Amino acid sequence: MPNSPRPKRRPISLLPNILTLANAGLGLLAISKAIDALAQQANQAQFESLLEASCWMVLAAGVFDALDGKVARLTNSFSDLGAQLDSLADALTFGIAPAIIGKVLLEHEQLAHPRIHFFAAAAFVLMAILRLARFNVETEEDDDHSKFLGLPSPAAAGTLVATVLMFLSLGGGIETAGGTPTPLGRGLEILPAAWRSAMTQYLLLPTVLVLMPFLGLLMVSRVTYSHLFTKLAQSQDRRILIPIVFSFLALYMAPVLFLFAFGFFYVGIGLWKSRPGRTKQESANARDAA
Repeated sequence: MPNSPRPKRRPISLLPNILTLANAGLGLLAISKAIDALAQQANQAQFESLLEASCWMVLAAGVFDALDGKVARLTNSFSDLGAQLDSLADALTFGIAPAIIGKVLLEHEQLAHPRIHFFAAAAFVLMAILRLARFNVETEEDDDHSKFLGLPSPAAAGTLVATVLMFLSLGGGIETAGGTPTPLGRGLEILPAAWRSAMTQYLLLPTVLVLMPFLGLLMVSRVTYSHLFTKLAQSQDRRILIPIVFSFLALYMAPVLFLFAFGFFYVGIGLWKSRPGRTKQESANARDAA
């Protein structure tokens, strides 16, 4: 009996997988730096420097996460291996790493009981894993990813670590460049030290604790979020260049403040668009149009 021909396998492009592995590598470095920061609790300046580096590594990994999907589409090199690798990398970088960063900060500041810190961090990680598993099951290969059901894990991670960076910035330890205060650092110097201390201890620190389970629940919610990069790429309106230019300028002048504000804006805009009143009104308009 002649051997039946084997089904052709789709060639696996190395470049998207290399970018995904770079994402995972930065996630591992972020975890390593956060652990190193915890070991330097007695040295406040060293603690803040290491934790800041850990946060920026998570944010940098988000760039690689955005690129690997784009490269896979451009090269038409989707594969089951790439899809599973991407989810595992995202679980590490945008699930475990930011939760550890948040827990390290809470442990350092001794906000609450360690079990409460663990609960918040575990909620973020477990919901991120559930969100990624659901994404793999529900997403079709030809999906253009113009919208996401539930908050994307990179956005949740970015919002959390941006809040940690804002905490460190208000403390005044990281807003310097070569010994010279950054524009945000100069602006923060206007505020009295007592105000900055109150904002960090009574506002931002509890926010980090609450954000972890809150963002975790948003990741597994049915709230719809737009894919900003896809939306920008598909836009034909030239006027959109104006806010893009000003966003890049703001990112250059005050990156921490911009990322902090943008993260909460993105989270909030999805909740606003998915509010019950708006959803019912859209359904009624659709029925009227039909």
